[in-house]
Amino acid sequence: MAKRQQREHRRIITDVNPMSPISEAYRTLRTNLQYAGADRELQVLMVTSASPKEGKSTTILNLAAAYAQSERKVILVDADLRKPTAHYTFGLSNRSGLSHLLSGQTQLDGLVQPSGIPGLDVLTAGPLPPNPSELLGSARMDSLLGKLREQYDIVLIDTPPVLAVSDAQVAAAGCDGVLLVVNARTGKRQYALKARNALEFVKAKVVGVVLNEMPQRDAGPYYEYAER
Repeated sequence: MAKRQQREHRRIITDVNPMSPISEAYRTLRTNLQYAGADRELQVLMVTSASPKEGKSTTILNLAAAYAQSERKVILVDADLRKPTAHYTFGLSNRSGLSHLLSGQTQLDGLVQPSGIPGLDVLTAGPLPPNPSELLGSARMDSLLGKLREQYDIVLIDTPPVLAVSDAQVAAAGCDGVLLVVNARTGKRQYALKARNALEFVKAKVVGVVLNEMPQRDAGPYYEYAER
């Protein structure tokens, strides 16, 4: 019960209120992403934003729950090695996680934790390292993604905002696609364009944009997917 209350506090609406209009919007997003990957399955998907507080973590949490509800085996990897949130959301231990794995201090076995949502596992960020970008661009990260591709249907990667640090650009290299989250109320168009350009500069495939906090009178659901 405590974990469900905590997930509700962090607005994993798709889990705690699956019949709500917002939950349906996330399921629509899930479907659109499946079609966006018609030429290549989007098995490893990175979710990021241009700037902080645009709703990327809320988006990836709900998208992960939506995928799990479709009977996919899903893992959420918290690759925000600067301000991680997944362990807080799910009430999980963060004593060891991605940072320890990428620095060679431990192996993957034992690090993956169940989220409490059926079908959804979590790899927490672990202790904050001094060199996040270098770890995310390492051969160990490539090896990890290879192993997760074999074990899971969907791998979702949460990263820091694109314009804040280079971590998202580095992490995007190993992903099949990138979903960019933009806050429709507070986000600036020029920042979103700059973030998209930065991702495309490193050959990342930006498969769509989530408009977070869309006024309902203007766009119907709070979340809208648009493939470029």
